[in-house]
Amino acid sequence: MQSTIPDAQRQIVAEIKKFVDREVIPVASELEHKDQYPEAIIEMMKGLGLFAIVIPEKYGGLNLSFTTYAAIVEELARGWMSLAGVVNTHVIVSYVIAQHGTEEQKERFLPRMAKGEIRGALCLTEPNAGSDVQAIVTTATRRGDHYYINGTKMFITNGRRAGVFCVLTKTNKEANPPHRGMSVFLVEAGAPGFSAGRDIEKLGYKGVETTELIFEDAEVPVTNLVGGSEGQGFRQIMDGMETGRINVAARAVGVARAAFEDSIRYAQQRYTFGVPISEHQAVQFKLADMATKIEAARLLTMNAAAKKDAGERTDVEAGMAKLFASETAVEVTLDAMRIHGGYGYTKDMKVERYYRDAPVLAIAEGTNEIQRMVIARGLLRQYEAL
Repeated sequence: MQSTIPDAQRQIVAEIKKFVDREVIPVASELEHKDQYPEAIIEMMKGLGLFAIVIPEKYGGLNLSFTTYAAIVEELARGWMSLAGVVNTHVIVSYVIAQHGTEEQKERFLPRMAKGEIRGALCLTEPNAGSDVQAIVTTATRRGDHYYINGTKMFITNGRRAGVFCVLTKTNKEANPPHRGMSVFLVEAGAPGFSAGRDIEKLGYKGVETTELIFEDAEVPVTNLVGGSEGQGFRQIMDGMETGRINVAARAVGVARAAFEDSIRYAQQRYTFGVPISEHQAVQFKLADMATKIEAARLLTMNAAAKKDAGERTDVEAGMAKLFASETAVEVTLDAMRIHGGYGYTKDMKVERYYRDAPVLAIAEGTNEIQRMVIARGLLRQYEAL
């Protein structure tokens, strides 16, 4: 992993690892079981610059590489997966603004986002539109110097605490194909007609709010249309989603790594039939498979991040990384529970938390079934040219 990270940035990853060991792991399970927002940890994350990761230095950011970002996310998820989710949506929004926003939008939002004064939330999913992004029905209609947004968004991370919401809408309902009529707006907290609805209770991924957002003639200035032109939203969001899939893949590596490390320690301490269970071949095979798949998942993730750093299109690579890493996390956390036996099924062990957190990674940022479609279409496109 370290070989793909710029020399000057390796120390940053090392500091995040120390932070996770010292500040996150000792309290994560208690906060997670209470479903309590980690206010104190988030404040420390601000101080570490974790909300400035991909923001250009010109606007107060760190402008780190995506390989460094992936390594940081792995460390955060190793401690508590929810923390990496808080960072994910913020990074996607700041990346979309940095890459596609107007200069005025960059100057207005990015310096505050870099400091963590305001955090970003990504608003794509709707009650009847998830991975099929083009099926959204939220609209934005221009009247004078404002757009008025109407619709409902679902499953929004940071939905109550974000300061700026990156909202995908339809500005031309007649466009064919639909993506040509889609636009992205930066909706600021407190905008007239914009409110948070219910909080959505979840199996895992606790401690961070997941909410419904309601837009009822929500008033947004024309200056908050990302890039200043209608019809560019789908392309802008898909570019941002590549960074999100790298995040989810890295999160999956972190969760799987935590489950594996807990398991290999436990296997050397737990005795059955007079020997540590690590001496039983059945357990050894599980440990070998877990470690091998985690390493493969990490390499796929770093490959996708490296291509993103190179400015290349990474839909296939990010999709592969997200698909394999998340499926690995689901499998490894279940095997970890089996290694821990009955204790692993109790809340006394962290394994049950990993087991509940892993499934969302197979769903987030486009389900794995959608990833397979994205990968296949990308491969067909590549091989058609040969």
